Amino acid sequence: MQIKAPFPDLFDLIVVGAGHAGCEAAMAASRLGLKTLLLTINADRIGHLSCNPAIGGLAKGHMVKEIDALGGMMGLWADAAGIQFRLLNTRKGPAVRSSRAQIDRTEYMRVVQKSIFSQPNLWVFQDTADSILTENGQACGVKTQLGETIRSKNVLLTTGTFLRGLIHVGLDNFSGGRLGDPASNSLSDSLRDIGLELGRLKTGTTPRLLKESIDFSKMEIQPGDDPPIPFSFRNKTVPMPQVPCYLTYTNPEAHEVIRSGFDRSPMFTGKIEGTGARYCPSIEDKVNRFPEKDRHQVFVEPEGLDHPEMYPSGIPTSLPFDVQKKMIAAIVGLENAQIVRPGYAIEYDYAFPTQLKPTLETKLLPGLFLAGQINGTSGYEEAAGQGLWAAINVVSKLQGRDPFLLSRDQAYIAVLVDDLVTKGTLEPYRMFTSRAEHRLLLREGNADERLTEIGRDLGLVDDEQWNLYCVKRDQMQIVLQAMKSIRINPDAANREIMKDIGAAIPGKGVELAALLRQPQMEIGKLAIFYPGLTEMNDDVLKEAEIQIRYEGYLVKQEELVAKFKLMEDVRLPSDLDYTTVYGLTQEVQEKLTQVLPMTLGQASRISGITPAAINCLEIHLKKLGVI
Repeated sequence: MQIKAPFPDLFDLIVVGAGHAGCEAAMAASRLGLKTLLLTINADRIGHLSCNPAIGGLAKGHMVKEIDALGGMMGLWADAAGIQFRLLNTRKGPAVRSSRAQIDRTEYMRVVQKSIFSQPNLWVFQDTADSILTENGQACGVKTQLGETIRSKNVLLTTGTFLRGLIHVGLDNFSGGRLGDPASNSLSDSLRDIGLELGRLKTGTTPRLLKESIDFSKMEIQPGDDPPIPFSFRNKTVPMPQVPCYLTYTNPEAHEVIRSGFDRSPMFTGKIEGTGARYCPSIEDKVNRFPEKDRHQVFVEPEGLDHPEMYPSGIPTSLPFDVQKKMIAAIVGLENAQIVRPGYAIEYDYAFPTQLKPTLETKLLPGLFLAGQINGTSGYEEAAGQGLWAAINVVSKLQGRDPFLLSRDQAYIAVLVDDLVTKGTLEPYRMFTSRAEHRLLLREGNADERLTEIGRDLGLVDDEQWNLYCVKRDQMQIVLQAMKSIRINPDAANREIMKDIGAAIPGKGVELAALLRQPQMEIGKLAIFYPGLTEMNDDVLKEAEIQIRYEGYLVKQEELVAKFKLMEDVRLPSDLDYTTVYGLTQEVQEKLTQVLPMTLGQASRISGITPAAINCLEIHLKKLGVI
């Protein structure tokens, strides 16, 4: 066993918080050679899934694939601990199909912690960061609750829900970062002293139920895909046994119970000040907002292969505990279910993300970076993507390289970061495919094509991953070339073959690509004309089929990207005084000054910035000789 070097006197990066953003950031930074400290309130909870035992989902699965393509860890960890894999939206177009996996909580923490504790250049210390240390206008470390002064060239905060976390169950509330862990109650004051403006958000979770007390025979079984399709492009299979989930529903009786608790609900009585997640509302919020609905779905999900608890997804709540018990008892299959842990809401501080540069470094204090829920996002995947993004930018900064800034047509992670720093958010931000204007280009299946070469240049993609990618890339080129070059004439023999495979018979010779574009045609059926298809990997054939079938749409998307790129290429001077730009209203001047966009394209995406304002900016830049 290799002995790790002594605790450094000076780190390159301190990562505060060991959730999904912190773990991804710490691994990336240390793998790229930085002396990195992962500072956590509870080392036993490194890699803990604080809410639902699942990774991926609509648009979120895309981000997991992108993290993996760049050489990140979340996809590998999810594959190692996944106990059910499903591809969602299979009846819709390829752009919106997303992977989702149920995760064994205990196994996930085990594989994450194994990576963290065995990683060279990465140290772990359990303590609470109380304040950010500064020197010469630069972040230079943290001071901890134990009175330790730990020095570092950069600090990355990935604090999740821990900043002044306040847990609510009914009208009772108490301090906590999540149930069972203490909150971080001093760091917010330090951030305010720096000058950062903080807001308050709220999220919630469901009661956890004893598995042995649930009657699954009354529920609809929900199996996963067979065979399971891994997240990581580096994996062909997954190691864990696969298990089903179960579906049941709330009902009018349960809804009456829920309404009976409204007068003691912290959400309806004003006890909760933070803004909740619009797209993940509590069950009491759903019952109140949609009184015409007689039922809501409840997916009963395993917390692990041998875990004694189940997670009833769909009923997050902060209702009083006596109401929670009655609500659970009114749901079919849960009549005798025992609650092991109550559902609760949690409020926490976050920093308005327009205070960040696109690198996720704060504008006010160089060397201080923020990633994850502290930036107003919700979800494990959004957090992990930001953690990776921030870590790469810390490395780029220290190495004197250009910032790591992907464009909106390259990755969902880029859409996420651009939305945060350009538009900001006043409620928990959740990624959707609809947020990406070029989503047909941002498919799960081509994330490796979009990002692996970038990850290789950064130094995160190792030889094994690179070789796998090169094989896929070369096979793709062969297949696409064959589909566009092999022509089939409708002679007697070929007419018979086409009839057998269900193809419409053309009146003249056509390329194989033309046959593939026919409705209901599948690329595998064309192996009779091109036997080389049988030697190609399945993922190659799926992606090649999509590229050929949707070629016309893809070309139009690429043309739109080229038009947008013209504005993205126009960089705005960092010291531009927007009050001197003729024709801008005071409101526009204030918004541009607050965000300080890096490019004309980013300026155009700020809420309230009109095309007329962009025209004024263009005229001003021409006068300055910028364009």
